Amino acid sequence: MSAVSLQGLCCRYGEKQVLKGLSLEVNKGEFFVVIGPNGSGKTSLLKTLARLITPESGQIRFFGRSLDEYSRKELARLVAYVPQQMVLDFPFTVAETVLMGRSPYLGLVGLEQQKDYEIAEQAMEFTDVIHFADRRLDQLSGGELQRVIIARAICQEPEIILLDEPTASLDPAHQIKIMDLMERFRKEKGITVIMVSHDLNMAAMYGNRLVLMKNGIEVKTGTPETVFTYDLLEKTYGCLMLVDESPLGQVPRVVPVPGRFVNCRK
Repeated sequence: MSAVSLQGLCCRYGEKQVLKGLSLEVNKGEFFVVIGPNGSGKTSLLKTLARLITPESGQIRFFGRSLDEYSRKELARLVAYVPQQMVLDFPFTVAETVLMGRSPYLGLVGLEQQKDYEIAEQAMEFTDVIHFADRRLDQLSGGELQRVIIARAICQEPEIILLDEPTASLDPAHQIKIMDLMERFRKEKGITVIMVSHDLNMAAMYGNRLVLMKNGIEVKTGTPETVFTYDLLEKTYGCLMLVDESPLGQVPRVVPVPGRFVNCRK
């Protein structure tokens, strides 16, 4: 079953067209990773799916229903968006921030019920942030803050979660924790995960399928094995790449080749 369907999606910022007739299908329960060089339209794609950007043309469907048919509240119940960075304008606590994920379910008076607090607590337990629930966001490390943002998204009880480089600027241990967390969330809850990433090896290890983009268009969509070929990656990224099998299992491993090692490439 298709969770997300794009047909001929075009999007622009002023005079610059950032998505050029993009068509994709993302299956329900899939871990789908969007990769490509800077300026290829990856973040614009996520923001368009989150209805933060209005497309110039094309169709977006969630579970067969047009995006335009969803009210804001309906969409907030269906889709959670985790941006690259969170703006800390106000010193909210972790618990307050996570509870914001329940906003799409609140009535006219906007008061949380016991069920909302229970769901927020479960989300904090799931992401292992409950032990600092009373701390302010500006007192957290980068990895802790990222888990809080994901906890808020989980608290929405979405069917689709959009992640924009969730492991950027994190050390390897925190990267793995975040990625394992999303994989567990996907498996246990049946959630569809769509993630933008610059980390090709992380994409290969976690992605069921990937789309490789360049200049707003699709270069290749498929499994990591079909997308990660050195010819395709070199053509897209404009640098030499080595692709072999990871020692962890039957997934590709990608190594960019520095200029001084070019003669050793093959």
